[in-house]
Amino acid sequence: MRTGVALAGAALLLVGCSSGGDSDGDSSSPHVKQQPKGKDPYWVNPDGNAANQVEAYAKDDKKDDADQIRKIAEQPVAEWLVPENAEDQARGFTEAAEKADRDALLVLYNIPHRDCGQYSGGGAADGNAYRAFVDQVAKGIGDRHATVILEPDAVLHMVDNCTPQEFHEERYDLLNGAIGKLKSLKNTKVYLDAGNAGWKNPDSLWEPLKRSGVEQADGFSVNVSNFQTTAVSTEFGKKLSAKIGNKPFVIDTARNGNGPYSKGKDPWCNPPGRALGETPTTKTSDPLVDAYLWVKRPGESDGTCRGGPKAGEWWPEYALGLAKASR
Repeated sequence: MRTGVALAGAALLLVGCSSGGDSDGDSSSPHVKQQPKGKDPYWVNPDGNAANQVEAYAKDDKKDDADQIRKIAEQPVAEWLVPENAEDQARGFTEAAEKADRDALLVLYNIPHRDCGQYSGGGAADGNAYRAFVDQVAKGIGDRHATVILEPDAVLHMVDNCTPQEFHEERYDLLNGAIGKLKSLKNTKVYLDAGNAGWKNPDSLWEPLKRSGVEQADGFSVNVSNFQTTAVSTEFGKKLSAKIGNKPFVIDTARNGNGPYSKGKDPWCNPPGRALGETPTTKTSDPLVDAYLWVKRPGESDGTCRGGPKAGEWWPEYALGLAKASR
């Protein structure tokens, strides 16, 4: 699994101007609205890529395509913060969410030696740069309500040794520090990423998760940017939870409606025939599953494979495929 970094334009910092909600949770945008707060407390960005695509299709009289993409546009998806303006982004997203009486859902994906140098390779230049990035995010969030998914794959890539051994101790320290910093905020929840159910041996993950500070987090996340089914992901998460004090977890259901793809090279990268999964909600009916979330933003590329653009870039054709295949 490789995680695409969503590109966040400057326009997103202005969303607070158009995201106010009334008592029914409606956005002022003519194309998208907030979900009922009792079912899903997370903010729908009225200026996200999917919302803009709905508007573009509507202007081109492509009503059927607009209706399909609205399946994505009207669900809350995570905002992936970029280091160049992390403080401004965190402030902009949380302020917009607060104005709409919702919580922001954010992803931090900037750990040094990220993604083993592959499609989403990069990350902070060193430990000090990463600590400064986390400080900026925390300053931007302040006392507003936010849920943070912390560093997809960072723990898993230590377990599978994709990240060289020489960087492990620093990574453990950085993850502990990030959790501590974010948890010092008044209204921020943190879920440390724990990989996905495609990793066949969860017993090898629980100790690295503990060394990374999961016990001081609110829980952990599974299936980020992956396609494992919700049932399989739940079973995987429960096996991990039992080893780390019955910590709850969240599941990324953005693209798991048809389960994983198993053909060809890199089956995790823009696989064909996938579908949207369960819509985001905190009403999961399972006490250990805090929420189904759309962490990976449906319609954004995993990387330059199978004809896709760079990781994190919007790909309307793929978004349409996900929406049309969903039930």
